[in-house]
Amino acid sequence: MVNILKGITNNPNFIKILLIIIGLIVILILVQISKRSLSKRIKADNWYKTKKIINAVGYVLIILLVLGIYNDRLGGIAVALGVASVGIAFALQEVIASIAGWIAIMAGDFYRPGDRVQVGGIKGDVIDQGILRTTVMELGDWIDADLYNGRIVRIANSFVFKEPVFNYSADFPFLWNEIKIPIKFGSDYDRARELLKDIADRITGEYAIDSQKYWDEMVREYAIENASLDTKVTLIITDNWVEYTVRYVVNFRKRRTVQDELFSEILRAISNSDGLVELASATINITEFPTLNIVHK
Repeated sequence: MVNILKGITNNPNFIKILLIIIGLIVILILVQISKRSLSKRIKADNWYKTKKIINAVGYVLIILLVLGIYNDRLGGIAVALGVASVGIAFALQEVIASIAGWIAIMAGDFYRPGDRVQVGGIKGDVIDQGILRTTVMELGDWIDADLYNGRIVRIANSFVFKEPVFNYSADFPFLWNEIKIPIKFGSDYDRARELLKDIADRITGEYAIDSQKYWDEMVREYAIENASLDTKVTLIITDNWVEYTVRYVVNFRKRRTVQDELFSEILRAISNSDGLVELASATINITEFPTLNIVHK
C-alpha cells in the first residue's frame, strides 16, 4: 500500500493535477473575496461590469495556471487539438457560431446590457450578455405597449448572422411616436389644432430639447436626413370625422407614460372648450326607411 502511495505521489502527472486543483481553489476564493469586498464600494450601475471583469480575470488566471503547469507538453497538446479540431467544429457548430456572434456583437457594438432591443422576434431589455447567449427581459406579447411581461428569454448569439437587430436606445435613445384624435365635423378646427399643439409642446417639449444633441451626432455620424424633432399636428378628413395626428419625440422608456399624459390632458382640454371642439365616434345615420307592404290574409 505504501509503495502504491509512493508511486502515485512520485508520478509527475499527479503532482501537476494536484497543483491545478489547489490553484483553482485559490483562484475561486480570490474571485469570491474580490466580489464581496467590491460589491459594497461600487455603485449598482457599475457593479454589473465590475463583476464581469472579475470573472474574466479569473478565467484568464485559470488558463495561465494550466499553461504554466503543462508548458513542457504544449507541443503535444497543439497536435492533439489540431487532429480533433475537425470533429469538434462539426459537433459544436452552433456553439462556435454563438461565440462568433458574441465577438461580432462586442466588436460591432450591436447592443450593450441596458439597451432595449428586438432580436430574433423577441423585444425587451438586455440584462446580460454572455459568450453563448444574450439574456433579455421581455416586453409586450400579451402585455400592451412597452411593459415587462415577466419572462426572461435567453437567445443564442448566433442570431446576429441570421436576423436583423433592432436597437431602440443605442445612438439615439428616443422614439418618434404618434397618437390620433378624431374630432367631430363642425368643430372649430383651428382651435382643435392649437389645443393639441399646446398640450404636446408642454408635455413632450423637454424630450425634443434633450434629443437634439443626440440627433446632431447622428447626422454627423451617418448619412441621414436632418429631420425635425419639434412636435407636429397634421389633419386628414375621413368619412366619419376629422382626424388629427400628433407626432412627437419621447424617451424610449417613457412612451406609454407620455401617451397617457397626452390623452388625459387632451380629454380635459376638450371638455373645457365649451363645445368648440368635440370628440367624434362612429355613428350610423339612417336616412330613409324602406317601404313596407303589409298584406292581410
